[in-house]
Formats: sequence, C-alpha cells, structure tokens
Amino acid sequence: MIIKADKNQVRRKRHARVRSKLSGTQARPRLNVFRSNKHIYAQLIDDVNGVTIANASTLDKELNLDSASNVDAAVKIGELVAKRAVEKGVKAVVFDRGGYLYHGRVKALADAARENGLEF
Repeated sequence: MIIKADKNQVRRKRHARVRSKLSGTQARPRLNVFRSNKHIYAQLIDDVNGVTIANASTLDKELNLDSASNVDAAVKIGELVAKRAVEKGVKAVVFDRGGYLYHGRVKALADAARENGLEF
C-alpha cells in the first residue's frame, strides 16, 4: 500500500533539509516566511542567540487589510518587516522561503522587502 504525502508534509521535509544548511546570525539574520491559507508571516531570526529581531504579519492591527491572503497583503508585510529591520539596524539578511516555491505571495514579500532596504 502506497501512502501519498500531503503538500504540507513535503514542504516541511524540504524546509528541514534547507534549514540544516541555512542559519542567521546577528549581523545577517534569517528572514523566515510562513504562509497559511488566510495569512502570511515574516520574521527576522538570529539563530545563534535564538532571538527574533523583527516580525510582521497580516494579523497586525496597524495594516487594516481588506484581505490578508493575497499578493497585495504580502507586499505590505514585506514593506513592514523591512522597515522594522532597518529601524533595528539590519540591512543584510538570509532569505528562508520556508520550503515554499518562490512564486506568488512569497516572491511579492521578498521583492517588497528588497525595495525597502533589505539586501538578500
């Protein structure tokens, strides 16, 4: 009997494989992206010290989004996390797409973060 893995299990396996080779430091933290069907989250993580430096998500009250699950919301999250990172003195990051394809909401978030001062 063959048991087919669902998309999220495959993504988690891919993410674990990538994370074994990728980590963030205080000078160059990891920009981690997580997306669900309703929301998208981004956070800057210093893996050496185990600290989250900055974060942003579609759950933030200050954004007042009409829809939290589209490309426009991802662009706003990219802008917000970049703004918060620059305020903390972070310019260079390591991009961790979380096992997702670099397409759609993940690509929009990354492009918006780049345009607002982050360097990948």
